[in-house]
Formats: sequence, structure tokens, C-alpha cells
Amino acid sequence: MVRLGFIIGFIALIGTLLSGLAAYRVHDQELTLDRIAMARAIDVHASLVQDRLTERELLARVASGLFHTPSVIKADMLQPLRASIYAFKTDFVVAGWVARLKPSELDTARAELAKAGFPNSTIRSYDDSPRDTSALTQPIDVLMDVEPRNAQTMTFPGRSLDQNPILERMFTQAMAEEKPIASDPIALSPHGPIGLVLAAPVMQDTGSSPVGFVTFSYELASLMLTNDDLALFSVVLKDPQSADQELIADDRGVVSERTVDPSAPSPSAMRTVTFGGRDWSLGYYAKTNAEKRAEQTAAIVAAIGCALTGIICGLFGYVAYNNLRLSREIQVRIGFERRLTAVIDELNHRVKNILAVIQSIVTRTLRHGSDVDVARELLIGRIHAMSNVVSLLSESQWQGVNLKGLFEARAIPHSERIAVSGPDIAVSARAAQSLSLLFFELASHSDEGLSLVGKHPHIVAQWEVTGEEQDAIFHFRWEEFNTSAATRREDSDFGVILLDRVAPEALGGTAQRYFTDVSYVYELTAPMVTVVDMTERDRTEQLSRR
Repeated sequence: MVRLGFIIGFIALIGTLLSGLAAYRVHDQELTLDRIAMARAIDVHASLVQDRLTERELLARVASGLFHTPSVIKADMLQPLRASIYAFKTDFVVAGWVARLKPSELDTARAELAKAGFPNSTIRSYDDSPRDTSALTQPIDVLMDVEPRNAQTMTFPGRSLDQNPILERMFTQAMAEEKPIASDPIALSPHGPIGLVLAAPVMQDTGSSPVGFVTFSYELASLMLTNDDLALFSVVLKDPQSADQELIADDRGVVSERTVDPSAPSPSAMRTVTFGGRDWSLGYYAKTNAEKRAEQTAAIVAAIGCALTGIICGLFGYVAYNNLRLSREIQVRIGFERRLTAVIDELNHRVKNILAVIQSIVTRTLRHGSDVDVARELLIGRIHAMSNVVSLLSESQWQGVNLKGLFEARAIPHSERIAVSGPDIAVSARAAQSLSLLFFELASHSDEGLSLVGKHPHIVAQWEVTGEEQDAIFHFRWEEFNTSAATRREDSDFGVILLDRVAPEALGGTAQRYFTDVSYVYELTAPMVTVVDMTERDRTEQLSRR
């Protein structure tokens, strides 16, 4: 009996020690996994918020850059920018044109507001109260146009915003730094949601100071504070006006301000994002108590271990199985993090490439001295061409685009008059972007005037592949009949660079353009290995299978 008791006691001791060890390990692993998951989720959320803010700041820069020697007193300045503004698909509440008007220009501004159909053309204060303009000696900032125009926004034009303490400071900083500036959090309308206003200065070609501002207002909830219902955290924005205040959005998207309780737990993490020339601090509060949950899990493991102490095989089997399960879970989560990081890096690389192309398009299209109407149409068309090819690539998960799909009517002008022929070829993402811009540039110059016989040009676009495997060559030919050097507008500087250098170099080939007796011809020759680019496709397929 003594010996049996000793053996039972020894087994109980071993079982207790093993149970305690397992509980400790589970506790440690649960805490580690929760911390990793929380940190990664916070990094992803902050990265998405920063990308969203960068996109909206880019919209403000593009919108302000599209103005060319603006007439500041006009009340329809946003009308030409409608297509460009909505092409970005950003969720702004109101876009506005704010003009800096001299006292002598206010009468003309009232007439323009009345002519544009706004219900109240009187120059008023920002709170809609009457303003005495007879004593003014300095320019004031007057809202002259809004987008979209509806029953609520139509009452906004005519208000002078220079007396608003928040907007006045924002305009002053934007004018001094000549770049987009964001305001402090502000109510976007009486009893309306809390949001931010981004003001981009508009420069006049002959002046050194801004003549006005393009403004975009955004709801703060959708801009920075939204997150998934299943998220591990809730996000707050530190109020830039008060260190002990923070802004938080509820499940309906309503933003409220609360005072920070010094005795309450501090945020699990802080992240800084940049928007409108300012740094914004985001705080992340964990929704669950990781320490308590880890302790509960450890207690359950210890109870199970103690209950199985009498069965040695069952005890060791349970511990082995539990450790194996936890190890596999860690490996799965680590593998998921690696795949997610690879996908995000690839997406960032592609987005940066697209933004670089768009920046080049905007810079060369809006070069100094270009006609604003022609430049605007070309810019919109080129951006639409890029948007179309990105949509096609997204639908194919970046596996390539059918070459005939680049001639769709939504991206190519006068596509109904283009006779397309050639074998089905799925070109790579890089080649698709270059060819889409190439086709748009050719088509946009094909109908500038009637030919000598009084007819629109008849266009034939054809291609063929010669040779086999690694020696295969891609031949493309664009021919506009009933066209001569006298009836066809000369290619723009951007077009010449694209046709003669950018597109051929991107495909590793050569190009030439010339006039025949009856037509204008553009020919492009390139190796099929660069047009198809199997290396890029294989890499994309590997990412999609992970």
C-alpha cells in the first residue's frame, strides 16, 4: 500500500507538473498570438487609412492643377472638372470653389451667383448672417460654386469663409505654403456630421499668390474611424485642438467627442497618418482583454490536465495533441501573415507604378502654355484609358488582358469606325498599360478634321505574330485611310514621346509612323516574350494561389 501510494503520489506529482507547464505554455502562446494579430490588424488598418488619405489629397492636387488662368468671379468653375472629380470615386460630401475677391469685385460676384441660379446671391458670413461689405478694404474668401448641387448645397454659395476661425486658419496656411491643407475637425453643416475640409490653392499663371481654393469636405467617420465589425479594436482620433479629447465613431457612423479618462486603460497602439500637410494620431483600443482570456484558456488547460492525471497515456496524448494543435495554428497564422504581406507589397508596387504613370500623364498634358480645353479633354481621356485597362486587369486578377478588349468604346474614341483584326492575344499587365495609352493617343488624333474627299478617316487596326516560341515577333499596324498630313492634326509632344519612344521601349521593340499617298500609318514591332511576359504572369499566379 505504501509503495502503491508512493507511485500514485509520484504520478499525481508528474501530472500536476505537466498540467501546470501546459497551462503556462498555452497562456504564453495565446498572449503572443493575440499581440501579433492585434499589431498586424492595426498596421493594415493604418495603411488603408493612409492610402485613402493619399488618394483624396491627390484628387485635390489634380483638381487645383486643372485650373488654367481661372476667372475667379465665375460661379460655374467646377463644371469642367465634374468628370475628373468623379473619376476618382472618392466619397467627398461637398466640393467647392472658394475665390479670393477684392471689395471691388463683390458686385460682379453677386451678379454671377444670381446668374448661376443660386437662391441667395448676397455676400454673407459663414453662419449665413448678413455681412456689411461696404467697409471692406482687404480681399475675402467667398464660396462661388459647389458640387454636387442639391437643395441643401445650393444655399451655400455667397458665404464668406474668412471669418470662420478654423477655415480662416486653414486658408492662410494653404496660401502661405501653396499646397493642400486640412482643417481641424468641424461640423460640415448645422447639425451635420463632423468632418474635415481639405483646401488646395489655385495659382494664377501671372500671379504669385493663390486666386482661390478648391475645397473638398469629408466625413471623419468614413475617412479615418471606420473599421470592420469583427475587428479586434476600436479606433479613435486624438483631437488636435485638445490633448485630453478624442473623437470616436459609433456603429452608425456618428462621430462624437469624449474626454480621456486618466484611470482608464491606455490605447493598445498609436499610429500617425499624414493628410493635408498635417500629422494625425490614431489610437487603437482593444475590444477584449487578452490577458484575461489567456488566463481563462490556461485555467481550462490546467483543469483538463489535472482531470487526466490518472490516465498517463491519455495525459501525454492530450499534451502532445494540444501542443501540436497550437504549433500548427501558429504556423498557419504566420503563413497567413507572410502571404498577406506579399500581396500588400505587390499591390503597393502596382499602385505606385500606376500613380507614377498618371503623374507623368498629368505633368505632360498640363504643361505650361497648353490650351486648357484641349488639355482637359486629353487628360480625361488618358486617365479613362488607364482606368479601363486597370479594370480589365482587375477582372482577370492581373493575369493579362485580351488585346481586343483594349479597343472597347468606353476607352477609345471613335471605336465604331475602327476595323480590328488579329489573333487572340492575352498581353501582360505592363504591355496592356502601354498599349492602352498608345491606342487612345492614335484614336484621339484620328478625327480632328475631314479628309480631302470630305469623309471621316476609315481606320484599320491589325496585328499578327510571326515565328515560333522564343523567336516569335509581334507586328502591329494602325492605318487611317482618307487622311493626309494636311487634314490630320500633328501629334502632341506627349503623343510623339509615347508613340516613338515610351511604347516601343516598354515592349522592347521599334516603331515608325509615316504618311502614304492615301493614309497615315503607325507600325510597332516587338518580341512576343515582352508582349506576353510569362515571368510576370507566373509571379501573379503564384500570389493568387497562396
